[in-house]
Amino acid sequence: MPIELKMPALSPTMEEGTLAKWLVKEGDTVKSGDLLAEIETDKATMEFEAIDEGVVSQLLVAEGTDNVKVGTVIAVIAGEGEDASSAKAAPAPAPAPALVAEPKAEAPAAATAPAPTPAPAPAPAAVAPSASGDRIKASPLAKRLAAEQGIDLKSLTGTGPGGRIVKADLEGAPAGAAAPAATAVPTPGGAPAAAAPAPATAGSIPDFGIPHEDEKLSGMRKTIARRLTESMQQSPHIYLTVDIRLDALLKLRGELNASLESRGVKLSVNDMLIKALAVALERVPACNVSFGGDVMRQYKRADISVAVSIPGGLITPIIVDAGGKSMSKISTEMSELAAKAKEGKLQPAEYQGGTASISNMGMMGIKQFTAVINPPQAMIMAIGAGEKRPYIVDDALAIATVMSATGSFDHRAIDGADGALLMKTFKELVESPLGLVA
Repeated sequence: MPIELKMPALSPTMEEGTLAKWLVKEGDTVKSGDLLAEIETDKATMEFEAIDEGVVSQLLVAEGTDNVKVGTVIAVIAGEGEDASSAKAAPAPAPAPALVAEPKAEAPAAATAPAPTPAPAPAPAAVAPSASGDRIKASPLAKRLAAEQGIDLKSLTGTGPGGRIVKADLEGAPAGAAAPAATAVPTPGGAPAAAAPAPATAGSIPDFGIPHEDEKLSGMRKTIARRLTESMQQSPHIYLTVDIRLDALLKLRGELNASLESRGVKLSVNDMLIKALAVALERVPACNVSFGGDVMRQYKRADISVAVSIPGGLITPIIVDAGGKSMSKISTEMSELAAKAKEGKLQPAEYQGGTASISNMGMMGIKQFTAVINPPQAMIMAIGAGEKRPYIVDDALAIATVMSATGSFDHRAIDGADGALLMKTFKELVESPLGLVA
């Protein structure tokens, strides 16, 4: 019996995907574990393995096909002893014929039956279509039908109010003599010039004649657009910003990196901030939550999603239980996850979930920004650049290395006071960083 291969659900939330590339062709023999195709989900490109043995009989979905629903049959494999040429996908069952009464006489198809033409009401005098200058008086429906059927409205006499051309006036009118798409308008010099045509569109973007190139959206970019739109529409964001002195953190980082050099580990500021956010969430558990409509989920550990920019989008690999890990372990895991993210090799468990997120644009010189919450999480921390600023140190004006951090909170789940306490705790941990290694 032929074996149908269906579009797999490569993650718990996957509903459709793109069949990026076939790794086999019709007639190939495959066995369990062989790679069949590369499938692009909303977050990564993943390989689809065979679980049965046989000969590839049909490839039913072409390479590059978008929006293939999970469960769609994409290929057929002939089982052992079957003729591959005869093993085909089962045809879809034909719909049962509707039970209708037998007609007494054959009637013409409804689609071709002409609508009855109402007798025009007598008018004192027929009014020409151009009664108002060169403007043709016609109903919107009549204009649309005339454009579709290629009928020149100027050749018709309107029977509607005030000589207005209506749908009934188009009955029996000769096609193929459509009026020009653009009417002539006078120019300052007196010579007629064609009116500008309505801009063509690509999707919802008007084409104004500017040189451009349209690039088809990837599944990842479509998902990012949809999820962020939903987040801003459904999650009432509240933003809280603190300025944080980094000098003590930078000093500790230098000392730790000197001791870790022999192990090949080099801590980044971001590694230390991931740890600080996780510890802050453990100390302020009211912010380590998700809002579920009629339920609030309280997490028992802090899993931090870290925003990583990759070609074509953004992905958030997760440091699981970041509060319970050393900063050296966080650094090692983060390096591995970032590399896999850029290669599109992350597994769903490595980027799905998380209890809160951190997004750092400081390395690009961004002083401050607000980030969009990644549902179902209820907060995200946006990190700006550390820079030398005038700062009050021990009640005296001094120069310090300071960064701005902005927390975005879902106000349905996190009250402003709790968000403020989290920001205060995060600031204290960064400014007195020995608590991160205790």
